[in-house]
Amino acid sequence: MSEKKSLLIDKNKMPLIMGIAFVAFTTQFGGGFASGAQIYQYFINYGIWCLILPLVSQGLYALFFWYGMRYSYKHKVYDYRSFSDSFYGKTKVVMSNLYEICYLIMIGTASAAAFATGGSTLETLFGLPYWLCTVIIGVFIFLIALYGTNVVRKCASTLSVLILVGLVLVLVPNIIAQWGNITESIGRMASGEMTVLSSETGAFGPAIWSAVLYFFFQLASVSVMYQQMEHVTDVKQINKAAVWMFICNFFAMELSIIGLLAVAFVAELATASVPMLVLVQNGVGAGLLTPIISILIILGAISTAVNMISGIVTRCVNAIERRMDSEEKKAKGHLGRNAVFTLIFTFLAFAIAQFGLMAVVKKGYAYLGYAAMITLFIPFVLHAIKTKGKDI
Repeated sequence: MSEKKSLLIDKNKMPLIMGIAFVAFTTQFGGGFASGAQIYQYFINYGIWCLILPLVSQGLYALFFWYGMRYSYKHKVYDYRSFSDSFYGKTKVVMSNLYEICYLIMIGTASAAAFATGGSTLETLFGLPYWLCTVIIGVFIFLIALYGTNVVRKCASTLSVLILVGLVLVLVPNIIAQWGNITESIGRMASGEMTVLSSETGAFGPAIWSAVLYFFFQLASVSVMYQQMEHVTDVKQINKAAVWMFICNFFAMELSIIGLLAVAFVAELATASVPMLVLVQNGVGAGLLTPIISILIILGAISTAVNMISGIVTRCVNAIERRMDSEEKKAKGHLGRNAVFTLIFTFLAFAIAQFGLMAVVKKGYAYLGYAAMITLFIPFVLHAIKTKGKDI
C-alpha cells in the first residue's frame, strides 16, 4: 500500500518538476538557438573545444538556477523584485535597481530578438509584410503570457517537447547522412583549422570564456523561474527539476553542435543567416525539414518572449497587489492587471523589433552577460560563501 501511495505522489509531482525544467529550457533555447546562430557564435567558432564546453555552460546554468530557485522557495519571494530586495539585503537600494536595469536590457534584447526572428521567419514562409508577421507573433505571446504562471509552465512543457522532437527529426537523419562530413570537421578542428565563420585561434582560454559569457547572459533569465516556485511544495522538486534542466539543455546543445559540424567548412555558411538551414540543404529531406526548422524557430521565439514578458508582468502585478488590503480586491482585478502589463511589455518588445536592430541586439547579449555577471553571478557566489550554502 505504501509503495503504491509513494508511486502516486511521484506521478503527481512529475508534471511540476518537468514543467519547471522546461520553462528554463524554453527560456534559453529560443529562435537564435533553433537557427544555429548562437551555437556557432559561442561554441563552434572556438574550435574543437565546442564538443565539451556545453558541460561547462549547462552545468553552470543548472547550478545557478537551482541556487536562485532554492532561495526563492525558502524565502517565499516569487518575483524578481521581491527576490532582489530580500537577497541583496542592505545593498538592495543599489543592487535591486541595478538588476531592474539588467532585466529591462534582457526584455529589450531577448524579447525584441524573439519578435524579429519569429516575424522574419513567417515573412519568409508566407510572404506577408514583416510588421504583420510580428503582430501575429505578438498575439500568441500576449495570449499565453496573459494567464499567468500555470499557463506559461504548461505551454513551456508543450513547446519544449515540440522543440526537442523537432531537433531530433532535423538533426538525427542529417547526422547519420553526413557523418563523414562531421568526422572530417572534427579532424580538421583537432588539427587547429577553424571554421569558415571563425576569426578565433582555437585557443582554450577564449573558448571557455565564450562558454562562460554565454552562461552569463543566460543567467539573467533566472528571474523568470521565481514565479514558478510559488507552486513548489518540497525542495526535492527543485533538486529534480535542476537535474532535468541540465539533461534536457545539455542534450539539445550537444546534439545541435554535432549536427552543425557537418557544415562547419561549407562555403555558403559564410553568407547564411540560418546555419541550420544550410545543414538541411546539404543533407537529406530538405523539402520536409525546411518547414520543420522554420516552425522550430517560431516556437523558440514565442517561448523565449513569453517567459521574459511573464516575469516582468508578475513583478509589476505583485507590486500593485501588495498594496491592497484584502484578498478579494487582489482576486477581483488580477486578470485585468495582468492584461494591462502584458500588453505594455508585449508592445514594447514589438516596437523595438520594428527597427530591425539585429546587430544591436547581437551586441546587446554581450552587454547583458556582463550586467548579469555583476548583478547575479558575483552576488550568488558571495552569498554562498558567506552563508556556507545554508540560506537556501
